[in-house]
Amino acid sequence: MARPTRTSRALSQNFLADRATAEYVARLAVPRGRQVPLLLEVGAGKGALTACLVPRCRELHAHEIDPRLVRELRTRFSATPQVRVVAGDFTATRPPRTPFAVAGNVPFSRTAAIVDWCLRAPALTDATLLTQLEYARKRTGDYGSWTLLTVRSWPRFEWRLVGRVARTRFRPVPRVDGGIVRIERRRIPLLEPAAHESWRHLVELGFSGVGGSLHASLRRARPRRRVDAAFRAAGLDPRVLVGEVSPGRWLRLHEVLEK
Repeated sequence: MARPTRTSRALSQNFLADRATAEYVARLAVPRGRQVPLLLEVGAGKGALTACLVPRCRELHAHEIDPRLVRELRTRFSATPQVRVVAGDFTATRPPRTPFAVAGNVPFSRTAAIVDWCLRAPALTDATLLTQLEYARKRTGDYGSWTLLTVRSWPRFEWRLVGRVARTRFRPVPRVDGGIVRIERRRIPLLEPAAHESWRHLVELGFSGVGGSLHASLRRARPRRRVDAAFRAAGLDPRVLVGEVSPGRWLRLHEVLEK
């Protein structure tokens, strides 16, 4: 009998422990009736999720940074020609030029870097990532508040919390539950290309904290009467905290302030 592969704390490894959970994540990544031409899996690990993704895509690149696991993956999927095991750091790879999707049980300590890679990839269509539950809830507004990254990317990407995974479904068992966040590139962006730069500047100014409030921060770049009018149009109280402003209300602020 083969010895179980030891996990690496340095690589933040928590493997999916059962087939049902892997199937659950795979269904959320590629819903029934849809097949993805090219799918990149980040953190393939021992291949639990890989095996469930294979029937749902024409080509699967399984990325794994741990050399021990790379060897296991190549042995396990040696007879599956549509699977290519890629050794090394996922975030150091060049994104494909043709449309592709990303899925994976993300090493918790690498979540931010992996999400950043996805958002920067021009041909990415969507990403379905199993992360810490707290991260998934924060990024998708599930706490009733919104982060800079989510708001800044909102005109191009929709963020949704689509599932949860109990911590007992991982081995070793982490301290927290997992959350499945889905990031989908919008087919039609909510802003024209020429407006994205002004959107970025406005959102970053608002989240800067300069002045002590969102209203005060925006007044540093716009006349007070314009800011007051924008807040009225967005239905916002001038005392609102920046994290409490939903992306939809940010769009209304931008619309009025950039007239």
